[in-house]
Amino acid sequence: MKRRSFNLGLASSLAAPALIGLGSSARAADGAKPTTIRIGFPGAGTSGRPLPTSGYTANVVFLGELEQEFKADNIKIEWKYYVGAGPALNEAFANGLLDFCFGHGDLPLIVGRSTGLKHKIIASSGRGGDVYLLTPAASQATQVADLKGKILSVQKGTATQLVLYRFLAKYGFTEPDKDFRIISQIADDRRASLATGDIAGTIDTPWGLEARGITKRLAEVHDDININAPGTVWVGEAFEQQYPDIVQRVVNRLVKVAHWSSQDANREQQYQWWTRSGTNAYLDNKKEWDRVKDLRTRHSPLLDDFYKAKIQKSIAETRQYRLTRRDTPFEGWLEPKYLNNALRELKLENYFPSQSVDGKFSG
Repeated sequence: MKRRSFNLGLASSLAAPALIGLGSSARAADGAKPTTIRIGFPGAGTSGRPLPTSGYTANVVFLGELEQEFKADNIKIEWKYYVGAGPALNEAFANGLLDFCFGHGDLPLIVGRSTGLKHKIIASSGRGGDVYLLTPAASQATQVADLKGKILSVQKGTATQLVLYRFLAKYGFTEPDKDFRIISQIADDRRASLATGDIAGTIDTPWGLEARGITKRLAEVHDDININAPGTVWVGEAFEQQYPDIVQRVVNRLVKVAHWSSQDANREQQYQWWTRSGTNAYLDNKKEWDRVKDLRTRHSPLLDDFYKAKIQKSIAETRQYRLTRRDTPFEGWLEPKYLNNALRELKLENYFPSQSVDGKFSG
């Protein structure tokens, strides 16, 4: 099969978008069951370690939930991790190599949709979070304005690029590519560049890096609804149409694990699992998540008003910052029936607090 290239800078040139992402049906000629369910994460551990980093979707892997669910059917679960993050996952899906994504960030999700990738949003992979702008430990900067004209690093095409742009806008810099020299690096390279002082700043989790004397925090925000957008779980449209019962079983397990992950009794187990990727130390996980008093507000699968409003706002921002060249249709993108069925079956209809457009929780 000829591989299709999918790069943010080249995304608008994809040909025949209506055919993209339709490769899964060829794997099961009888249409009854797939032999394999291929699930992608937009990221990997340190040095490409094939493990997820955090969140309830990561816990699905560590708990072995899907392997248990489909063992009797002899359906293999194939986990795929992409060092190239969201853009690399888009490329894999465009080449017919994925059925699901667990945790796509808003920018690559939208870029994929705008260029014709055919998938259905079936759940949120989580929301909220803290954002830290870090500088090298020896930096003389004392405020964000001190970095103007200097090199900032982010992996372009990922959700963190939009997070960085929003963060800078909060401090008055609404034209980030004019006010700063923004380069693209993967996480491992960004951290190495902090250590050598080759960049002036980046977005990252601070505590493990601070403990090693590599960095210091210049500015930070906590659960700012104007900075972060929810992550997304999606299924390929062709797979969803051919195997709706399989999709329902996957979502049932997702919701079950989201519930498990939101229990205070399971905090420590999660913090320890998330260190396996090598991306964050136990200290990072504990300090980041202990501040969250109600884990239901982070480990939420809901496609509520807040989720919808944030994705629509992100669509507008991708045009504002010229990150997409085509319109991104929102209508018909969400398919909430699987999530609603799972919440009802597990008697969790009123368990996760819903979030309004302005970010207020209820329930």
